[in-house]
Amino acid sequence: MKFLMPCYQCFSSTSEVKMVHKSDKGGESSMNFRLFSYHELKVASDGFSSKNKVGEGGFGSVYKGHLSDGTIVAIKVLSVEIESMRGEREFISEIAALSDVHHENLVNLHGCCVEGAKRCLVYDYMENNSLAYRFLGGELNRSSFNWTTRKNVSLGVAKALAYLHEEKDPHIVHRDIKASNVLLDHNFNPKVADFGLARLFQDGTSHISTRVAGTLGYLSPEYAVSGRLTRKSDVYSFGVLLLEIITGRSVVDFDMELGERFLVDKTWDMYNCDRLVELVDPLLLKGDDERLKKEAVRFLKVGLLCVQETSKLRPKMSGVIRMLTGETSVEEVKITQPGFVADLMDVKIQKKRPS
Repeated sequence: MKFLMPCYQCFSSTSEVKMVHKSDKGGESSMNFRLFSYHELKVASDGFSSKNKVGEGGFGSVYKGHLSDGTIVAIKVLSVEIESMRGEREFISEIAALSDVHHENLVNLHGCCVEGAKRCLVYDYMENNSLAYRFLGGELNRSSFNWTTRKNVSLGVAKALAYLHEEKDPHIVHRDIKASNVLLDHNFNPKVADFGLARLFQDGTSHISTRVAGTLGYLSPEYAVSGRLTRKSDVYSFGVLLLEIITGRSVVDFDMELGERFLVDKTWDMYNCDRLVELVDPLLLKGDDERLKKEAVRFLKVGLLCVQETSKLRPKMSGVIRMLTGETSVEEVKITQPGFVADLMDVKIQKKRPS
């Protein structure tokens, strides 16, 4: 079946926007959420004050804001690049993906602002910022993530992806799963965010061809090389994230002797030497808890299953959840060599070379 990007029409009023989704089957379904004025959001964030800025990226900036009814929100103000077609597509993609999803591990979209070239998105405010900010910022930060917290974060992200991949119709592929796109509430519960690169798959669609987008280190090799996007591309990214959570290491480390070392490659080497336990974050192993060690190694093996080079060998996210919870054993499952993209520019150059 041919992949069809849904078409949305926006009818704005002073308080809400109505999104009419035209499906490939000719039917329509409407979704309602709030339409904010730019002035309202400017007041809520104290003029988009730097003291209220809680994040920044290629898309623009995120500010903490207080709405007139007392609700605390996060306001994503997209950069002037929104005037480009790419920026407009990402804005629409995020609304299309989030306006009709409901899951405890997905960020909640309150509404948006569309005024001239100005584009803003309004979400729940997450007190503990992102996993990248709170967890990968050094040993002091990681010390607040005990084993229970790390399991909860890992399972929460897995459940969100299983919902998007297997329960939603059309299916949603996030396309940019990484630590900075996992937000944490006051109890450190994870919420997957930033759906600007998301793509919708109609039922029966195995893949779509699209421009390569995402983050180096989290990109599945087959997608980076061919541009063929599948749900297994998200599975790969989740596997990398899982390795980060258990080891406390970044996607890429620098070794004085070996230079850059990708976490996926390092984990595979340690697996072949039967030394996976040595990769578990030392902050988790201060005691001699054999049960914790065994569970942590199981999580690392699940991560390796998710990053296997052959995409069809990677498990579905529902299967990942069963392995993480121990419902399905990983001991008898064969783990094959992982794939990873060391340099995206090299991949693009290789694609242009004659065979």
